[in-house]
Amino acid sequence: MKRIVLLTTALILACNSSQKTVSKNTVEQEQMVEPTRYAETITSEELKEMLFVYASDEFEGRETGKQGQKKAVEYLKGQYEHLGVPAAKPNGDYFQKVPLELSQVPEGDMTINDTTFQLGEEILTFSAADGSFSEVVYVGYGIEDGDHSDYSGLNVSEKLVLAKSGEPMRDDGTYIISGSKEKSVWSNMSESLGKKMEIAQKKGAKGFLYFDEKNFARYGGYFSFMKTNGSGRMQLKGDRSGFFFVLLNETATQALHKNIKTDDGPKVISAQVDLNIKSANQQVDSENVIAYIKGSEQPDEYVVISSHLDHIGITADGQINNGADDDGSGTVALLEIAEAFKEAEENGHPPKRSIVLLHVTGEEKGLLGSMYYTDYEPIFPLSKTVANLNIDMIGRIDPKREGNSNYIYLIGSDKLSTELHELSEAINQKYINLELDYTYNDENDPNRFYYRSDHYNFAKNNIPIIFYFNGTHEDYHRPGDTPDKIEYDLLEKRTRLVFHTAWEIANRDAKVAVDKAN
Repeated sequence: MKRIVLLTTALILACNSSQKTVSKNTVEQEQMVEPTRYAETITSEELKEMLFVYASDEFEGRETGKQGQKKAVEYLKGQYEHLGVPAAKPNGDYFQKVPLELSQVPEGDMTINDTTFQLGEEILTFSAADGSFSEVVYVGYGIEDGDHSDYSGLNVSEKLVLAKSGEPMRDDGTYIISGSKEKSVWSNMSESLGKKMEIAQKKGAKGFLYFDEKNFARYGGYFSFMKTNGSGRMQLKGDRSGFFFVLLNETATQALHKNIKTDDGPKVISAQVDLNIKSANQQVDSENVIAYIKGSEQPDEYVVISSHLDHIGITADGQINNGADDDGSGTVALLEIAEAFKEAEENGHPPKRSIVLLHVTGEEKGLLGSMYYTDYEPIFPLSKTVANLNIDMIGRIDPKREGNSNYIYLIGSDKLSTELHELSEAINQKYINLELDYTYNDENDPNRFYYRSDHYNFAKNNIPIIFYFNGTHEDYHRPGDTPDKIEYDLLEKRTRLVFHTAWEIANRDAKVAVDKAN
């Protein structure tokens, strides 16, 4: 990973023999208070004590909306009350209700020019889709990026849109978007579908039909699993506008456009399409937990530290997925960070900016709790939110790092703010000396972790973020993710790193600058 040269106006060399780099703001604020003594309140013993409760069988895997998740939020509330850290909401309520609903596995079919295609066989969707259309607007790859638009000259308002996977290429084998032989994000199977749907929806389309053989196979397995287990797709209750998407296999697609594989040209296709897919919705009761330490000098600027409180619950055969690492480790880390800031406040050293301690629900269901906080009901204005430090799995060791465990994966620190990235490096070098591993920060990393945890809902709103992560392991999303397998000394060290970083962001003179486009 290439290192960016430190800005001389922001960082200076400490005058010790090790010549460690720290920011000017850090040096100035350390003349007033040394944060190490507060970081030392974060201990492996307390982390372990809390995690053996939080990731116990009593909490039943903390699945969103289930009884175990209710026990989890009550536990968190009790911990904050014990610490004397108040609720973020002005009425003193630690809970932010997140309105969710579970769409039951839909049933129905789609008819194209008198030929009927069955849901779960030739077509796939996970919510209701109905309507009658006499034409379909084909938009090729369905991409808008820079000067390239597959929607040029087309009106898709209230129309049915058809697109295909992939991205356009020139005759010489280079990709139009990247300008080289390297694929862009539009070829990423997971991310591109969502991006293409979002474009169609923003342009007012009523529905989005998509031809993607690989995604059809993947979602087909998911659909079969949901149908067999009687489960459904969870979403925010207010996240429905009547817009729908339907994946088509090759047979159904060719009933609409026989030459879709070779034809990239947008056009209006005359075809009678009738959708009759119904789904019932079940209301789900869930909540975020949010505590708050008020800043002393810029109380209306906020540093949000987050982790997700939920996990995946109980398997069909009755085994409990305790989620000790995912994300019990982040949850107890957040509680210890809260204690450290509270200790500082009680000793006359409150943070200059306010600290928001955000435990979100529904991460495992699609980042729903953090999406509700950022997109629907931010307790504190996003325009005044300086940064988000997100902790998701920091208690174990990636098998690829066995024998070299003094590390943490950082993701996203340089995506929006050069200054945040440099600050993070400097603070680690001064206080902790973990190896900051940027393997998963690579834009071409196939795991796409940058898009898969709660920090992303802040990043998409141009708020600088850092995602702290230990990587996956053999117990990821399995019953074996238990508290006895956590490396508590390492968890302590990683938690202290997050605290020191938050301390610096909260106490420096200027907020970290956003200098990169999202």
